[in-house]
Amino acid sequence: MRQHLSGISAAFVSVTTLFFAWGFITSNNDPLIASLKASFHLSYTEALMTQLVFFAAYGFMSFPAAALLNRVGSVRSIMIALTTMIIGCLVVQFIVRYQDYALILASLFILGIGITTLQVAANPLAAALGPAESSHFRLTFAQAFNSLGVVLGVNFGSKIMLGEDVLKAGHAPITNDADRIIALQAVSHAFLLITALLAALMLFIWLWRKRIGDAAQGIESAGGGSVLDALRSRWALFGAVAIGLYVGAEVSIGSLMINFLNQEGILNLPLEIAGFYLANIYWMGALIGRFLGSYLLTRIAAPKLLMGAASLASFLCLTVALSGGPLAGYAALSVGLFNSIMFPTIFTITLEKAGVSQASTSGLLCVAIVGGAILPYAVGRMADQSSLTLSFLIPMLAYAVIAIFGMLSSERQGGTANRAGSQR
Repeated sequence: MRQHLSGISAAFVSVTTLFFAWGFITSNNDPLIASLKASFHLSYTEALMTQLVFFAAYGFMSFPAAALLNRVGSVRSIMIALTTMIIGCLVVQFIVRYQDYALILASLFILGIGITTLQVAANPLAAALGPAESSHFRLTFAQAFNSLGVVLGVNFGSKIMLGEDVLKAGHAPITNDADRIIALQAVSHAFLLITALLAALMLFIWLWRKRIGDAAQGIESAGGGSVLDALRSRWALFGAVAIGLYVGAEVSIGSLMINFLNQEGILNLPLEIAGFYLANIYWMGALIGRFLGSYLLTRIAAPKLLMGAASLASFLCLTVALSGGPLAGYAALSVGLFNSIMFPTIFTITLEKAGVSQASTSGLLCVAIVGGAILPYAVGRMADQSSLTLSFLIPMLAYAVIAIFGMLSSERQGGTANRAGSQR
């Protein structure tokens, strides 16, 4: 028994490295957007096509990834995902020389396919590696390492892609080919380093494959069913809506934050310094919140904690929309703290309530991550047509719906999480 628990613990530690990796990689989209906006003279709507294409991969690949998970198991799915991500990063190396925004978007789509497959496999695995009553705690704790990856990733990407030696002339739009080549070479360099990180991670997972596979056997044997079963579950569909709105709101705010803080009417920060604020306040807030949330989930029912966090995030977005200057800037940055526990609690609440196979539910929830494509596009359009400040009204509404999801989940679930916490 003790040996079995030790194996599960070792597998969980291994899986958390995957959360770190995809947080590090996806967070590089934020400085990448600012870099590409300057390099290609893009509007906010055009620049946020980066997120539209990247997260569209979730809509394209999630159900096939769930089918793959059912067929080949967790370890092989993870290895296939990491291989695909490496291919996407290597494609970036090849195509940036053509200075074509559409080709860069195509390479990001390949990278997004790999990350989708990784999420479909890793999220239910992390949630299930231990007692069912502590699944909220476990996935939130694993997501904390995802946030750590995000914080380090934004710092990494901002330093390489937004430094003064890359975006010159006060970070004005790039007007000549020589400067554009320098900026795109910085993008290429960043993704080459990410390729090396992924290769090291593949080796690590391969060395630990037996422990992960042994720990996942019970999960995989309990799966079964069609990957489309979740479409017949109301809770799975509601959870998918909540996941889509959360990812869309978080990505929208993170994607625009650098340009938002750069505005004279907000904090008037240089792009590189704004990237530092994004990493060390917005995303650091999510990191701190996930560690804090892991503890709070042993004391407070997950639906109630989710409802409170989403309500406060909605209020902060309203504050941004109705104000300006430093108040708006710091209110926007503070949203990160309340984002922290949303994804893991929505995910585990939905797994509990859906009543269908975990692979099917995970597949549907990862399809819903396509909200990270749709909502940023809508926010970008609103920013172009009105202002960046008023565009925060869209995330405000998204968080309000998530608060309703938490409230309704709480009514059905009652105090079970509190009782589970006291038993731990």
